[in-house]
Amino acid sequence: MIYPLVWMLGASLKPAAEVVANPGLLPAEPTLDNYRLGWTALRVPFSGFFINSVVLCGLAALGNVSSCSLAAFAFARLRFPLKRVLFGLMLLTIMLPFQATIVPQYILFLKLGWVGSMLPILAPKFLAVDTFFVFLLVQFIRGIPTALDDAAAIDGCGPFRTFRSIILPLLTPALATTAVFTFIWTWNDFFAQLLYLGNSLDTYTVPVALRAFVDSSGFASWGQMLAMCAVSLVPIFALFLAFQRLLLEGISTVGLRG
Repeated sequence: MIYPLVWMLGASLKPAAEVVANPGLLPAEPTLDNYRLGWTALRVPFSGFFINSVVLCGLAALGNVSSCSLAAFAFARLRFPLKRVLFGLMLLTIMLPFQATIVPQYILFLKLGWVGSMLPILAPKFLAVDTFFVFLLVQFIRGIPTALDDAAAIDGCGPFRTFRSIILPLLTPALATTAVFTFIWTWNDFFAQLLYLGNSLDTYTVPVALRAFVDSSGFASWGQMLAMCAVSLVPIFALFLAFQRLLLEGISTVGLRG
């Protein structure tokens, strides 16, 4: 599983002609030219694509954390008509392939005038449409003793204050899991970003910019592209290492009841 990653790192240090000619792991003549040239190979420096990706992924993570936690609290703690039916319908959407919804979604966003911006990617994140994260947070909230809610109600707390003061602080591991996975999945989401962000280099994110190293004839600057691929992995590894404890705690405790 790790061999392609190791090969990519080795190939990023090879001269352009050696990438294809030498399929081995170790470069015969190591060079950092691919990193230097790849950073400025496109009209916009690669730092611009990094900024676009960080802004997009950061806002997407914020949207999922805020909206999915509220939706999960409603399903786990509140009582309202057809709650079980709505929860079951929500879970059914996990089995719906995105290919079945991409055309009507595109038409909707096109009529709203959002195509060419980040709104088609970000707006759904603030509407709790990622069923996986809602379900994950519901299971985590169900593991929190309801006696805490009863104590808050005795103290005069309403549902929103109970969520803010009692549930939200205890959700930290699950919220970290939601934020990290949302960031990583959005960072790697090539299709939606290619479809909605438009054709201007100024709006490109990292995945779309990497595709720009391949021209219309199929010719690719392999060394430079692989070097930028290696650089693009750094934020993901750093994010995972920084939140590793909370991430593993959030996954391992989902579904356990107190």
